Amino acid sequence: MKRRHFTFDCGGERLVGSLDMASAKTGLLIVSGGNEIRSGPFGSHAELADKVSTAGFPVMRFDRRGVGDSSGSNATFADSGEDIGAALQAFHAQIHGLRHIVAYGNCDAASALMLAEGKGCDALVLANPWTFEPEVEPEPEAPVTEESQPEMTPAAIRRHYLRRLSDPKALLRLLTGKVKVGQLAGSLVEAVKPAPPPSSLAQSIAGGLKAFSGPVTLLIAENDRTGQVFLDGWDKADPRLRKCPGAGHSFAEPQARIWLQGQILAALRGLS
Repeated sequence: MKRRHFTFDCGGERLVGSLDMASAKTGLLIVSGGNEIRSGPFGSHAELADKVSTAGFPVMRFDRRGVGDSSGSNATFADSGEDIGAALQAFHAQIHGLRHIVAYGNCDAASALMLAEGKGCDALVLANPWTFEPEVEPEPEAPVTEESQPEMTPAAIRRHYLRRLSDPKALLRLLTGKVKVGQLAGSLVEAVKPAPPPSSLAQSIAGGLKAFSGPVTLLIAENDRTGQVFLDGWDKADPRLRKCPGAGHSFAEPQARIWLQGQILAALRGLS
């Protein structure tokens, strides 16, 4: 593995990056979400960098200001555009002759790239964009679980119960009185409510993405509430959308990891 670590400047602060070397002149910039360090949740970004560089493409990861090994104050994803721009410049400085950069971000990292209008990247791979207002931002470093994910929208509740009604075991629990009828009734009331209007963040990231002229791939993990809520407010006919069956928020499942790698490699090869 040809991996090395280095530092670069952003607004007078020292940022730390990691680079997995490869020969191609198209590279991948991985932007971390939440307050995650550049290795990613459970080391997934480091693993992804290894796989992509083994396929021939250099990969850079970095800690934004105030996160991990980087100095400065953490301004959260909404104000990380300058950090992303500095990382792009550093990537070019590290790989002489680098012609194209594809940026990948999951959750609020995807939203950060959209708010920054791509910040000079040539293509974007955006997974499960975060569309909730900052006051409900996920806790730093916390894995996304059933309990920690955002509240379900009416459309998400309908999908949930359609799946349950197709499950014989769930129907048996209902018929044998093992399901709390009051709780079920409350959920069904929520399910028939109209969809809420898009949040101001959802509108802002849509506007930012509209200003980006390069290729875009939008990835949705089928079992992720954050992705489902984004999709509820997005054009379902958008040809850039791709859904990963059975995937959770971080694409941690074995088949989901392979699927994610394939989507990213396709975006890289599309510019090579």
